[in-house]
Amino acid sequence: MARRGRNASADERALWDLVTRRDTRLKLDKSGFTPLASPMKAPVVVDVPAPVFTPLAPAPFRLGQKAGTKKPRHDIAPPIHESLSRAPLQMDAKTHKTMVRGKLHPEGRIDLHGMTMDEAHPALLSFIAHSHMMGRRLVLVITGKGKQREEFAPMPSRMGVLRHAVPQWLRMAPLHGMVLEVRPAHISHGGMGAYYVYLRRRR
Repeated sequence: MARRGRNASADERALWDLVTRRDTRLKLDKSGFTPLASPMKAPVVVDVPAPVFTPLAPAPFRLGQKAGTKKPRHDIAPPIHESLSRAPLQMDAKTHKTMVRGKLHPEGRIDLHGMTMDEAHPALLSFIAHSHMMGRRLVLVITGKGKQREEFAPMPSRMGVLRHAVPQWLRMAPLHGMVLEVRPAHISHGGMGAYYVYLRRRR
C-alpha cells in the first residue's frame, strides 16, 4: 500500500506556484544535465531599403550636331611643344617675342628629317658646336613631325622620335653649355617640325 505524502505547507505551495509560472522551460541535454545558460533570443531583423541611384541623363543631342571626333590623349607627360613653351625664359624677352613670331632670321639650319637616332645625334652635336664657334646666335633644327603612331600598337610610342629627342640632347652635355633657349619654330620656319635654338655668346 502506497504511503500518502504529507500535505504541503502554505510556503511550499507559494514557491511551487512561483516556479510553475515561469515562461521558459528548461530542457535536459543529451548528458542529462540542465544547461545553465538561458536560451538566446532571436535577433530582430529590420528591413533597410536599398539606396536608389539615379543615372545621369545624357547631354541632349540636337539634330544636325556633329559628334565629337576629338581623340582622347593617353600620354602622362604633356606634348613636347607645350613643355617647351612653358619653360622659364632665359633669353631677352624682347628678342624672344620677335623670334617666336618668326621675324628673327636663323643664321644657320640643319635638317635631321629622315635620319636615324644614331645618325642625327652626332650631326646635331657637330652643327651646334660649329655654330657656337662661328658666333651664331639663332639656328634652326628641323626634325619633322614624325610618323603618326598606330592606335592599336602593342607598345605605346610617341609620334616623332627625333622631335622628342632633340630638346633632350640640347639640354645634355656637351651642348647645354652652348644653348641658351629652345623653342618651337614659327609656322614660317617649319612649325611643329622644327626648333629655334638660341645659342649663348661665345666667351
